[in-house]
Amino acid sequence: MSKLKIAVVSGANRGLGLETCRQLAARGMTVFLTSRDREQGEAEAAKIRKSGHDVRYHPLDVTSPESIGELAEHIRSQTGRLDVLVNNAGIFPDPFPGRTGGSNSVFDTDTDLIRKAMETNTYGPLMMCQRLIPLMGGYGRVVNVSSGMGQLSEMNGCCPGYRLSKTSLNALTRIFSEELADTGIKVNSVCPGWVRTDMGGREADISPEEGADGIVWLATLPDDGPTGGFFRYREPIPW
Repeated sequence: MSKLKIAVVSGANRGLGLETCRQLAARGMTVFLTSRDREQGEAEAAKIRKSGHDVRYHPLDVTSPESIGELAEHIRSQTGRLDVLVNNAGIFPDPFPGRTGGSNSVFDTDTDLIRKAMETNTYGPLMMCQRLIPLMGGYGRVVNVSSGMGQLSEMNGCCPGYRLSKTSLNALTRIFSEELADTGIKVNSVCPGWVRTDMGGREADISPEEGADGIVWLATLPDDGPTGGFFRYREPIPW
């Protein structure tokens, strides 16, 4: 029987995060579905519970140290430990290429936009790891939901806020995985692909179910699985 029992998923009231909750719960885990939108989050958690799964809602703003601290203390009091952390909450603050007005060139990007992206996409996962990994007691799985747009090996122009924040998130994956190398905690980044969500748009290539597969795979790795890697469709990709 798997030792992985308790999971937290951020940004989980819709899209990839919600589908990740469904799939982890279907594997028998107790899942804390977290989001800023309490009404939608509670409603979605209730829907999954109707299928007989243990999914619990808790409010979370990953840009708030206080909110993250409250979540950590809630998990400690409710379950005493955590096994899986999926840092899924993210924003795309840049003008979307071909979809919205405004320039997405680095020459025109205001530093406030980059700062906003970093607060949610990088500093949020950093604080989540700092507060929640200690609850794992030396054994667990951390999945940072990144993007191919954060790959230095294939870095292109446009969308500097999103690109810089996801590249930095990948750096966090490497740093945490190295500092946890002597433990049973595995930390990996994943590019779920171009997924049909509110962020990805209806023209995207794959469904949320397909996109969540790689996340759940990394969240349930066996003891001999990889750590400190970057993956898409269960295959390693360059940083």
